[in-house]
Amino acid sequence: MIERLKYLCAVIPPLLENVDEDVFSSKPLPDKWSKKEILGHLIDSATNNHQRFIRIQYQNEPTIFYDQNKWNTLNNYNNLSKKHLIQLWLIYNEHLIEILKIIPEQNLDLLGRTHDRQKHSLQFYIDDYISHLEHHLTQLVSY
Repeated sequence: MIERLKYLCAVIPPLLENVDEDVFSSKPLPDKWSKKEILGHLIDSATNNHQRFIRIQYQNEPTIFYDQNKWNTLNNYNNLSKKHLIQLWLIYNEHLIEILKIIPEQNLDLLGRTHDRQKHSLQFYIDDYISHLEHHLTQLVSY
């Protein structure tokens, strides 16, 4: 998973930089996210998964979740510059790579909980984070 995340950090920023600012800010429908807001959602996902990757290792089954729409709105992503969002996404994910490198293998089986109290292992959250990231990045680089 670390190699996949490294690859995304190397490949995605130049692709996003080539997307026209107007295209990046345009909302397809009033209630749908723009590409900026999708990238913002991925930043929010990174921040919340950062919590999971750390807290699951030292707390007993922490419950970590967030309201993605409220986070997106309150972060005001559509009014930030594309450059700012790309840099923030990149540096956050580079930091997550450093965390993932040092997680002891035995900690990958430790559990966290979702908002509905379902239990998942740290390994599940890591895999799910990367899959979720790839899904949304595909939306960002398609025109």
